[in-house]
Amino acid sequence: MHKRKFQPGIDVLLFRHKRWLRGRRIGLVSHTAAVDSHGCMSSERLWRSSDVDLVCLLGPEHGFFGRAAAGASCRSTRHPDWHIPVYSLYGKTRQPTPRMLREVDTLVVDMQDIGARPYTYVSTLKLVIEAAASAGKEVVVADRPIPLPNTVDGPIVAEGFESFVSLIEAPMSYGMTPGETALWIKENSDLDVDLKIACMDGYHRDAARGQDWPPWIPPSPAMLSWESAKCFAATVCMEGLAALDHGRRTSLPFQVFGSRWTKGDDVSSALTARRLPGVHFYPHRYIPFPGKKRGNAINGVRMTISSPDRFRPILTAVTIIDVLQELYGTDRIWKSKGVHEDFFDKLLGTDAVRSNLKKGRNARSISAEWTGDLARFRRSRKKHLLYDKGSAA
Repeated sequence: MHKRKFQPGIDVLLFRHKRWLRGRRIGLVSHTAAVDSHGCMSSERLWRSSDVDLVCLLGPEHGFFGRAAAGASCRSTRHPDWHIPVYSLYGKTRQPTPRMLREVDTLVVDMQDIGARPYTYVSTLKLVIEAAASAGKEVVVADRPIPLPNTVDGPIVAEGFESFVSLIEAPMSYGMTPGETALWIKENSDLDVDLKIACMDGYHRDAARGQDWPPWIPPSPAMLSWESAKCFAATVCMEGLAALDHGRRTSLPFQVFGSRWTKGDDVSSALTARRLPGVHFYPHRYIPFPGKKRGNAINGVRMTISSPDRFRPILTAVTIIDVLQELYGTDRIWKSKGVHEDFFDKLLGTDAVRSNLKKGRNARSISAEWTGDLARFRRSRKKHLLYDKGSAA
């Protein structure tokens, strides 16, 4: 059987569903990482389409142009060439305001997401759909692949721990494309909104990038590669632990980790002995701040995902901390200067993981507490999956 050529949702939208856009004033929620099958930005495609009226752009964290650092506030501006508004959804507001949507009929959402709850584009997606529902606007999501489309792992957000890194009631790794996630959000939040999905063509639920896929453009400054995106959920919690580095400023962000006091051989051996599914660990010495004198080399660890569909990133994250506590003591993790336990809890969406780690509970027993919630989530997720694994979409 001839395999269909892969096309991201933006191509399918413009080739097959352009009627969704004709006669409508379009606001595009996107960034420079969203490109068509030839590598042209989605915004450029819409702007150059003679029968599409693109009236504004709306940018998530890092800004529409993708230049801002993580957590940095962005200001609204105007496009330097097209002279249309570029509204920031990561500044004074994180949700489109009535003023932003006043001249808009349809919001097109096209963001390269990674299927990890702390990666804030899913929070933006939720707030955009909610704003559209309130304002009576249509939403069209141009779908894209994610690195771990079959992986569901981690705790569901607990009551009281909602934040912009934990805004959807889902596990940290939720295994849905942006289009699937939008459908799930609509139902889970009981929103009355006209939502359409421009599905990808020639896509399978596969963690490997296809040879005919468009180039990878980093959707945020540190998300340099598809491999980094796969590893993100396993190391992002270290952003709340000042004692640990996770390679954010290196060429292997989220793939390497360590501290000035770790010994890569010992840590990788101890992690290997835990027999975590789908991942291997190797000693890896690296400089956390390349090009700066203060960046002394770290004798750390590099993780390599060998079987993405078996990989459990949040179990892996908790196991890494468990092993480091076992080798170097709990105080090295939790009593270091600059530790932010509250941010660690926000990333996990609960304080139970931190509490249990500090009590000395092992990672497997901690992750066992998620089993029931994950089973319920998988049932709610299943009805919104748009693509089959290993067969034509």
